[in-house]
Amino acid sequence: MHPSNVPAVTHDGATTQRSRWVEPILGLVVGALGGAVEGILLMKPVSLTVFVGACFGVVFGLFFARRATSPGAGLIWGLGGAFLFWLLFPAGTIPIFEHSGHPAAMLADAREQFPELVGVLVLLGMPLGMVFGIRNGLIRKTEQPRFSWGRAIMAGGLAGTLSSLIFSRWMYAGEFFPLLAGAGQLGSRSAMVAWHVFVALVIGSTFGLFFQRDVRGFGSSMGWGMGYTILWWFFGPLTIFPLTAGARPNWSADQASEMFGSLVGHILYGLLLGIIYAALDRVWIKLIVESDPLNREAGGPGVRILRSIAWGGLAGLIGGIVSSPVMLATGVLPKIAGLDTTLSGFHGVVIHLVMSTLIGTTYGLLFRGEAPSFGLGIPWGLLFGLVWWYAGPMTLLPLFLTGVCDWSATAASALLPSLMGHLIYGAVTAAAFLVLERRYKKWLLFDSRTAAHELRRIRPVGTPAPPLWFFAIGLGILLPILLG
Repeated sequence: MHPSNVPAVTHDGATTQRSRWVEPILGLVVGALGGAVEGILLMKPVSLTVFVGACFGVVFGLFFARRATSPGAGLIWGLGGAFLFWLLFPAGTIPIFEHSGHPAAMLADAREQFPELVGVLVLLGMPLGMVFGIRNGLIRKTEQPRFSWGRAIMAGGLAGTLSSLIFSRWMYAGEFFPLLAGAGQLGSRSAMVAWHVFVALVIGSTFGLFFQRDVRGFGSSMGWGMGYTILWWFFGPLTIFPLTAGARPNWSADQASEMFGSLVGHILYGLLLGIIYAALDRVWIKLIVESDPLNREAGGPGVRILRSIAWGGLAGLIGGIVSSPVMLATGVLPKIAGLDTTLSGFHGVVIHLVMSTLIGTTYGLLFRGEAPSFGLGIPWGLLFGLVWWYAGPMTLLPLFLTGVCDWSATAASALLPSLMGHLIYGAVTAAAFLVLERRYKKWLLFDSRTAAHELRRIRPVGTPAPPLWFFAIGLGILLPILLG
C-alpha cells in the first residue's frame, strides 16, 4: 500500500467517529428543548421533562437518526418512536407497576396520560424527525431519488384543495369545519370557508414536499395521507389553533373526546388527499417526465385494471368469509352499523359477503403492485381494514341509510366490536390478493424488463413504511378506545 493512503484512512476513521457523536448530541439538544416546552405547556417540573426529552433525543439519535433519509421519512420515524415511547413508559410500564396489570385501571391511567401522548408526538417526535430528516437529506442529497419542488407543491396543493370539498355539504349547511376545530370563529361563514380551504392547501402542499419520494402507489399514498392528517389533528386543532386564538392548549382526554369528530374528518380528508395526490402525481409524471419504453409494464392499463378488480373482488370475498364468524359472534351483522336497522342472520351474511366483494375491488385498484411479500402486504391490509371501518360503518353506511352520520367518540365506541372484524378482513384480503398476484407474476419474471420492475417495487432499507403502519394503525385503533 502506498504511504500516502494511510493518512486518508485515518482521517476518514476520525471523521466517522465524530459523525457518530453528532447525532446523539443533536438529539439531546432538540429533545431537551422540546421537553422544556412540554413542561411549560403541561405545567410540570421543567427539569424532569427536559431530562426525559434529552434521553429520548439521545436514543433516537443513536438508533433511528440514520433512517431519517428525508424530512418526510424523519417525520414518520420520529412519530413512530414517540408513540412507542409513550406506550412503553407513561401508558405502559408505570401503570403496570401501579395497578398490577389490571386492564380497567391501566386504561383509565392511559387516558390520564393522554396529554403526554400529545406532548411527545408534537414536541419530541415531530421536531426530532424533521431535524434529522432535513440534515440527512442535505448530506445525502446526491444519493436521493430526484425531487421536484414544483411537482410536490402543485400536485399536493391541488390534491389538498380538492380533498377539502368532501366537507362542503357540512361547511355550508351545518357550519362544520373539521380542519379548523379549536380555532374559534372568524366572524363570517365565507371567512371560515376560505380559511378552511387555505389550511387544506397547506396540508396538501406540505404532504407533497414530505412524501413525494415515499409514495409508490394509490394504496401507500392513502396510508401516508392518513398518518399525516392524524398528526395534523394533534398539531392543529389540539395545539396551534388554540394558541393562535390566545388560549393555552388543552391536551386532556376529555377535550380530545369532544373533538373526536374532527379526528374522523382529518382521517377521511387524509385518505382522499393521498389518493388524489397519487393520481395527480402519476399524471404529472406521464405528462412532464419522459417515459422510459424499456421499463413499461406487461399488458395494457385496461387489462391491468380489470385484472386487479377481479382479483380484488375474489380476495375480498375470501376476507369476508373469514371475518364472518367474528362479525356474527360480536352481533355486528344482524344489527347494521349500530343503527336500529336489523336483519336476519342469513340476510346479514349475504349482504356482508356482497359488500366484502365490492370493497375488495377497491383494494385491488389501490394496492395493485404495492407489496411484493406477505410481510409488506398484510400491514397494508390491516391499514385498509381500518380505513374502511372509518369510511364504512362510521360514515358511508349511516349516510346511505339515514342521510346523517355521527362522528362522536360515543358512536365510535359503540362500533368497536366491528373493528376487529374489519382488521381481519383487511389482512386476509391482502394475503389472498397477493397470492393471486404472485401466481400471475411468476411467468412474467422470465422477461428481464418485468424482473427489473419487480425489483423496483421492493422498498429500500430504511423506508418509513414500518413506522407509518405502527403510527397510523396503532393510533387509529387506540384513539376510539381511549376517547370513547
